[in-house]
Amino acid sequence: MARPNPTLRQLRLGAELRRMREQAGFGGSQLGRLVGMNPAQVTQMEAGKIGISVDRLQTIAAACMCTNQPLIDALADIITERGKAGWWESYRGTLSENFLEVAELEGHARALATYTITLIPGLLQTAGYAAAVFSQAYPPIPRRDIDLRTAFRIQRQHTVRSGETKYSAFIHEAALRMQFSGQQVRADQLDALVEDSEVPGITIRVIPFDAVGLPSPIDNFTYADGPIPELDTVQSDTGFGIRRIETPVHVARFRAILARMGSIALSADESREFIQSVRKEVKNNHD
Repeated sequence: MARPNPTLRQLRLGAELRRMREQAGFGGSQLGRLVGMNPAQVTQMEAGKIGISVDRLQTIAAACMCTNQPLIDALADIITERGKAGWWESYRGTLSENFLEVAELEGHARALATYTITLIPGLLQTAGYAAAVFSQAYPPIPRRDIDLRTAFRIQRQHTVRSGETKYSAFIHEAALRMQFSGQQVRADQLDALVEDSEVPGITIRVIPFDAVGLPSPIDNFTYADGPIPELDTVQSDTGFGIRRIETPVHVARFRAILARMGSIALSADESREFIQSVRKEVKNNHD
């Protein structure tokens, strides 16, 4: 039976199988004849609608002359994850797929890196700040939805606060100065950033307004390390929604952008001092 709502990992497995087939120069019908599947099954498999066994994966890899054993092993791991639901599944039916897929991407990443221009990264937001951001949505959303989204965002943070996943956050100065609510909410958020900057496994680096060499134009994005580089994923946040980038050549571009960020951002210690200086400005203005 076809899955009505494939998970992000199931979609990625299908996409990689399609890429494997295309690199071998096969059409869906041709691959189907080689591995004992009909064209409709091949289409559903590549869309993440039906699952396959590890044995079938190996048969497909052999037919497509794929010799990338680390990739085959990583895809086999995705297959054997069946039945292991992530915590975000408890929100299915109450939040949109975009919310669940963000958590799924983060939950399976080996490491995470983000760049934000106008917002503090979701993985570092306080509950007050997150609620204030959701309150600015247009058209406005009901209070119960604001509370639900805020609770979900805070729960996502366990991934990095627990030390399970290393996290690097590049934050533009504009995000530190953007106002979404009262001064107290902003002050609390800045204090939380200073505290988070000292948590093992979390690195926060600020890109000040006067930094030279910032790649442009560029949207907020998250870079998620997969088990192997071929399964790295980029999530780009735009004004029209979330876009996921998986094509190796495009992912490599963002890997280079992160390297550029690292060369122009303040160091972790300098960033902590910078955030503290902005916090003092907020206090002085509030007083």
